Amino acid sequence: MLQPQLSSVEPNFSGNNPPPPEYPNGTSGGDAPGTGSLDIQQELNRLEEIILSSLRIPLTGRTLVDEEKLLDQLDFVRLSLPSVFQEATLILEQKEEILLEAEEYGQQVVEAAQAKRAQILAESDILRQAEREAEQLRRQVQQECEAMMQETLAEIDRKRLSCMQELEEVRQTAIAQAQEIEDGADEYADSVLEGIEHDLKDILRIITNGRQQLRDDNPPQRNSSPPKKR
Repeated sequence: MLQPQLSSVEPNFSGNNPPPPEYPNGTSGGDAPGTGSLDIQQELNRLEEIILSSLRIPLTGRTLVDEEKLLDQLDFVRLSLPSVFQEATLILEQKEEILLEAEEYGQQVVEAAQAKRAQILAESDILRQAEREAEQLRRQVQQECEAMMQETLAEIDRKRLSCMQELEEVRQTAIAQAQEIEDGADEYADSVLEGIEHDLKDILRIITNGRQQLRDDNPPQRNSSPPKKR
């Protein structure tokens, strides 16, 4: 990482490149030694920055490095490394425990997934069973409705035929009664006329007899003079 960046930096004969920032107690702005949070890559980049920002010697390819700053940065890194190594050692020591916890967690995840799968399958079976029962019930209701509709239509046809028969019987009865009434009226009228005829015959006979009696009681007078006119 260091060499390619050296080749890309232009020579600086005036020494005007900004120096790396000063840090108290020889540190380079990182965390204090012993904190266990050292960023090795960042500290190496700072070492590289110290070298790159140093004065270049013309025509030699060499650089004048501030020894004090470089040593301070190296000391800071050196003092910080034990805490980093200690943290790495603790991580390695806890590797088995971490792996066991991860395995246990993974097993719990697998068991939870299996339980969820079983639950989903059970719910799916229940859902499919409910769908089958609902479909069966729907078909049964549909069949019952169709049967009821057919029975209702048949009953309507029976009622219609029965009503038509009753209407025909009533019509025939009415015609017969009307004929009977008409026949009775004719007989009644004939009897009435017959009575009138007998009465008229009696009256005519009485009239005839009365006239005959008048003729017998008053014979015609041949010499009688006609009455005088006034």
